[in-house]
Amino acid sequence: MFAKTIDAQSSMTSRIFNTLHQNVLRICAVFLLGFLVTACASAPDPNDPEAVAEYNEINDPLEPFNRAMFEFNRGLDTLLLRPAATLYRGFVPPPIQDIVSNFLNNLKTPVVLLNDLLQGEGDRAMTTFSRFAINTTVGILGFGDPATSMGYPAHKEDFGQSLATWGVDGGPYLVLPILGPSNPRDAVGKVVDVLTDPVWHYAQNTDKEYIPNERFVAEAIDFRARNMDAIDDMEKTSLDYYAAVRSLYRQVRADEIRNGATPTHGLPSMSQNNGSMPMMEPMDDPDAEEPMMATKN
Repeated sequence: MFAKTIDAQSSMTSRIFNTLHQNVLRICAVFLLGFLVTACASAPDPNDPEAVAEYNEINDPLEPFNRAMFEFNRGLDTLLLRPAATLYRGFVPPPIQDIVSNFLNNLKTPVVLLNDLLQGEGDRAMTTFSRFAINTTVGILGFGDPATSMGYPAHKEDFGQSLATWGVDGGPYLVLPILGPSNPRDAVGKVVDVLTDPVWHYAQNTDKEYIPNERFVAEAIDFRARNMDAIDDMEKTSLDYYAAVRSLYRQVRADEIRNGATPTHGLPSMSQNNGSMPMMEPMDDPDAEEPMMATKN
């Protein structure tokens, strides 16, 4: 009975997310065309230097559009992703969950290696190459992660980070349908990461386009299951959940770009990133100082 329930939930989630993932660029274009002109946040009075400074620091000129996308993603999470992740975490033993996570992370290693090289990070590139070689062989196609215990820890790199190290500014905050928090630089990076992914090329050249979509769903469920408590706690305790996610996203990305000592993987939203949310000190809610501006979504 439980197995049938899991299969039905997973099948429905997979079909819906596959459809959405395949059309995410079209969804982005439709919403952007409808919101870009009318949904820009009002600029402050130029004669108010404090308001101008705060507006520039937040750097979220499309906030009405972004909040709409945030609620859209949040609705998908409530209806599909969280229930699927709850079933996955409840009925799949933790050792099997670790095997799934290891396998998904190993598939991303070639993209990480490419961006290590693009950033001129020779030592990190060697670590990434060693991880891939060890986990693919000794770890049996990446189902295990013996590389970490052998002194080759995982780290995250993507083309958005590469652009940042080359001096490309992130630009304003942007929430993408399905993919979650981003900015123009990282949105471009996501496209390049897909186009340089060997798994994507394999799927395109063998008429197995379903493989990237199914991997996307698996990554989303795996991430949500591993971060269930942290995400739920953040949502419950944030006066303005949207603003808290925006702030955390920027902190995480800044740490990733600096190659922080503790690798951080993922965001408190539906994202393709794997791993766990970073262990951080309690974060001040950007809107908490002004109760009138702090509203629970």
